[in-house]
Amino acid sequence: MFKNGKQFSRALLLGCACLLTIGTSGCTLVKGFADVAYTGAVFWRTTPLIPVTAYWQQLVEDTYWEEERYNKVPILDPVEGEHAPLFCLDPPSPDEVIRALPDKTGGGVWFLAETTRNNVRMVVEPIVDRIGECRFYPMVGPARQHHCHYKCTVYYDKTIRSGWPIPFSNTDQTKEVVYIDHDHLIRCAGPPSE
Repeated sequence: MFKNGKQFSRALLLGCACLLTIGTSGCTLVKGFADVAYTGAVFWRTTPLIPVTAYWQQLVEDTYWEEERYNKVPILDPVEGEHAPLFCLDPPSPDEVIRALPDKTGGGVWFLAETTRNNVRMVVEPIVDRIGECRFYPMVGPARQHHCHYKCTVYYDKTIRSGWPIPFSNTDQTKEVVYIDHDHLIRCAGPPSE
């Protein structure tokens, strides 16, 4: 690391000078943040503040978004009338279709390998629309399952760009197919829910 003792002694002297001046300079940035984090943790009875990168924060927000909107099975009230028409009313939204695609655009490094989807077009076709027999489901009671399956075809221009070491751009017309299920339960009998 150091070729002779003279460089080592200079580095040691410089390090000691930095430690002495930082301690007496009045700068409390590091110590002040640690005090505030500890005081807040004691007050709120939790762990000290931990910085989170934007990437991990986005993953957490996406997980909650999908759980709230797409990963729950709704339980609907019984339909009045013996021969009432029952059909699928909620085709997948464009947001749900894009989230269901295999993510080949994420994880790129800026200016080295970027992949984007441009000029996106979607075709949503219902495949299955049928109602099962009435049976007992735990935590729900007597209900029947309404099967709604959709075939979503997504057409887009996939663009791959790189800026280093050799700049290039490649645009390719791509087609992907995603199958989305919107199954839900319909109660067989009972009063309407709140």
